Amino acid sequence: MDWSRDRVASDPDDVLTYVRERLLKARALVPRLGRLSSLRKDRALAAMGDAIWRARDEILSANGQDMALARQAGMAPGRLDRLKLSQGRIEAMIGGLEEVAALEDPIGEQIESLRRPNGLKIAKVRVPLGVVAMIYESRPNVTVDAAAIGFKAGSAVILRGSQDALHSNRALVTAMHEGLTAAGVPQEAIQLIDRGGRETVGHLITARGLVDLVIPRGGAGLISYVAENARVPVIETGVGNCHVYVDRGADLAKAEEIVLNAKCQRPSVCNAMETLLVHTAVAGEFLPRIGQRLAANGVELRACPASQPLLAASADEAVSPATEDDCATEYLAPILAVRVVPDLDAAMEHIARYGTRHSEAIVTEDRQAAGRFVAEVDAAVVYHNASTRFTDGHEFGFGVEIGISTQVLHARGPMGLRELTSYKYIVEGDGQVREGTYAAAVPSAP
Repeated sequence: MDWSRDRVASDPDDVLTYVRERLLKARALVPRLGRLSSLRKDRALAAMGDAIWRARDEILSANGQDMALARQAGMAPGRLDRLKLSQGRIEAMIGGLEEVAALEDPIGEQIESLRRPNGLKIAKVRVPLGVVAMIYESRPNVTVDAAAIGFKAGSAVILRGSQDALHSNRALVTAMHEGLTAAGVPQEAIQLIDRGGRETVGHLITARGLVDLVIPRGGAGLISYVAENARVPVIETGVGNCHVYVDRGADLAKAEEIVLNAKCQRPSVCNAMETLLVHTAVAGEFLPRIGQRLAANGVELRACPASQPLLAASADEAVSPATEDDCATEYLAPILAVRVVPDLDAAMEHIARYGTRHSEAIVTEDRQAAGRFVAEVDAAVVYHNASTRFTDGHEFGFGVEIGISTQVLHARGPMGLRELTSYKYIVEGDGQVREGTYAAAVPSAP
């Protein structure tokens, strides 16, 4: 999707006013949200879940409109899967709200403390970020997840979804507003930007003093645009060109199940494997076996010259030659690039060149090889003998997540509740003053 064509542009001045009004309301609410008790927040989350369940028919109807428009526009099957809602997915959203409510409230948590020799007590305490803007594509479940985790973390949440999910997002936010009202919390705690085109993104990412953090979640185009043009702090998330490397020391039966899961369990998500790397010493035995199973699961294979004849013996028409672009592509579809490598170093070099620092895995029983891989590969999550599909807030025990951060600073990996907070130092004294000579007063100019 060319996200920059999202929505018909409106009068720039009107859209700027519209966005600014919502940001001002959010900013004004920040102190109150930071003081909300854990009980009040958890009751609001429960009320939001109840309201979503009551509105499930309206939500599914709205999603049906989005799905029909997306099919007419020729949306790819993988993205259609992300957009589609069902009663089961609505139940999962409500389950996510319940998970967040069950998590310990991080606000006010004392991270560490110390006492200085002069008697000062210094405590490092978690605090809300303030106003968090989430800019994302297609997936309606992100609307609920981002709202839930941002609200529980004490922030005001600004949601800017894409046109693809506009009707779904409006229905979901309407229901969440009903829940907030029932719990006595202002609706401005969670706001949806549902007017304007690309200019709304520009307004959000340059709103210094009104927005404390922007999180883009979607394709490489969206994330790059936000990161390159923002004047407020940004956390980059989501793009996942993930690899599984089957080493010469791998248990091949174990490797088969890991590879099949990493690619086929849900190909349309960012933690799915996009490239399979296989050591030349085991390629002759492993590739025909895994090629047959991948092809049986509908996976199209893009193979390097060394792997193509090994795969073609079992996968036949499902194999085609790989290009340079195939190595750099996040397919989000049942397509897989396959490459045979001579050794561990070559595998890590390939990952360093084409990976997106999301999730990378090695399958081996060689502890030395595994140790080098997990130490040297630069990614938010590095696996030894496990599928990349576990890179997920729920699977890590964090509850729902707001995204997978692929950068180094402020947070990395699944961004759970604690990752959506900041901290401040609280210093308690008893009259202490810093020792030293006071600077002489500078005479005033005549």
